[in-house]
Amino acid sequence: MLAAIGTSHAKTILLGEHAVVYGEPAIAIPISTIRLRAEITPQPGGQQTVTSAFYNGALAAAAHTNFAGVATLIRQLLVTFDAQDQGFNLNIISDLPPERGMGSSAATAVAIVRAFYNAFATDLPHAVLLRWADVSERQIHGNPSGIDAATVSATRPQWLIRGNQPQNLAMPKNGVLVIADTGVQGQTKLAVQAVAARYHADVQARQEIARIGVVTRQAAVAMAENDLVTLGRCMNSDQQNLVALGVSTPQIDAMVQAGLKADALGVKLTGSGMGGCVIALTPDGATAQKVAAAMARAGAIQIWQHDFSTAEAD
Repeated sequence: MLAAIGTSHAKTILLGEHAVVYGEPAIAIPISTIRLRAEITPQPGGQQTVTSAFYNGALAAAAHTNFAGVATLIRQLLVTFDAQDQGFNLNIISDLPPERGMGSSAATAVAIVRAFYNAFATDLPHAVLLRWADVSERQIHGNPSGIDAATVSATRPQWLIRGNQPQNLAMPKNGVLVIADTGVQGQTKLAVQAVAARYHADVQARQEIARIGVVTRQAAVAMAENDLVTLGRCMNSDQQNLVALGVSTPQIDAMVQAGLKADALGVKLTGSGMGGCVIALTPDGATAQKVAAAMARAGAIQIWQHDFSTAEAD
């Protein structure tokens, strides 16, 4: 085993959350400016330890903690490399807040897999990386869509239809995406169950899902044409559909309105809703600053800005 590093980054769903469960497309954006790093350092004596913001201690003691899914992934990697008795410390350094719809658990898995493959000087095809990430994602989320793992390991926006391979989309050539944290953990399971109940009981809910699919397809065309105005309108339409599905909150609504009043082109929740983050598309850095300030006044506890014109590949 060699000392090694693996990296990944955040993601945000631009359009299509919830509707993707019912066969509609979703668009997810890799946010390469919000990063996660996994560092493996071999150590003598066979001790296997983890240092991170969410778990510190022996790998063997992680089975009944929130780190259990990732611990399962690590143990399976060790079996693959015939290194069950190899001592190491795994240090995870993350800028991603957990439970905010930014792909924290998938980013952790992707960086760890990359680090272990580097530690054993082994090539890692992308399809193999995604299969490995699914190990911990299934234990953590039960039946993950695959959106998170696909996007936190990608360098371009992802077109995602459940059951199909992700497809690359064009990254906008300019514009700035403002990502604002409500400070409230997203309630994925509750939100998905609430939408499912509406979908099966209410024709209007099924129509809202279909409308999300329509605007997501329109948004993909707008991205290819670098048409930020149309892309913003698609985001606003999507937010109205998500409000109708019951996954927005008064706090999210207030942040959306604050962003729009500050001249954002489009503002919506991202991810499951019922908490999490709000995203705002702006045409330039000056508008992004104004929108960020407005959303902070509306209650955002942390804000990031992702400039499409300078976004770097992972």
